[in-house]
Amino acid sequence: MNATTTTTALVTGANKGLGRETVRRLAELGWRVFLGARDAERGRAAAEEFNTAGHDVSFVPLDVTSAESIAAAAKSVAEQTQHLDVLINNAGIGGPWVDPADTVAGDVREVFETNVFGPIQVTHAFLPLLRAAAQPRIVMVSSGMGSLAITSDPARLESTLHGLGYPASKAAVNMLTSQYSRALPGIQVNAADPGYTATDLNGNSGRQTVTEGTDAIIRLATLGPDGPTGGYFDREGSLPW
Repeated sequence: MNATTTTTALVTGANKGLGRETVRRLAELGWRVFLGARDAERGRAAAEEFNTAGHDVSFVPLDVTSAESIAAAAKSVAEQTQHLDVLINNAGIGGPWVDPADTVAGDVREVFETNVFGPIQVTHAFLPLLRAAAQPRIVMVSSGMGSLAITSDPARLESTLHGLGYPASKAAVNMLTSQYSRALPGIQVNAADPGYTATDLNGNSGRQTVTEGTDAIIRLATLGPDGPTGGYFDREGSLPW
């Protein structure tokens, strides 16, 4: 495969956890992967580790809350490839879990800056490279906490977790997925729920490994041309909005 035919992907928030595991799994497929991370030291070290193992991974400094950083990242990737096959909007934060009765706007604002405004800005910046690909795909990393159906189901753990910022931000990500999928013809846009995975976001209390947590992400990143768009999936299949 040459530089024109090699499948390329950008993963945001990829220096640890689900993002790093996503990079590893895509790189093992022989893809060229751009590892986006705000932490330059950890991001560069991760990319070097993957390359030492024989993979093709390039570190790209990327803070999804900074318009300047996003623009610089898009310019850097465009200098290294003519197209971007897959964009994985993975970067996210949990924010403070404050009782809804005690929550003020400031508790929610930072979460939305990263989890909602970040994917919007990154998607906009990389659309030209995505449109240059033969079969572009965008994966929005969401959560079961973003589902109105799941969080209102008494049988689900998610219904017992009460907070405004993180759940509302992931519900917004789901709507971004729905809107983009219908407004961007020719681009497959889907949302992935990793499930309750052991990461820093939950103090590594999740029941799943990061490999299990990336199953849905990898499935959506590797969709064929006849695959879905505008869907919401976990590793078992479709989820209710």
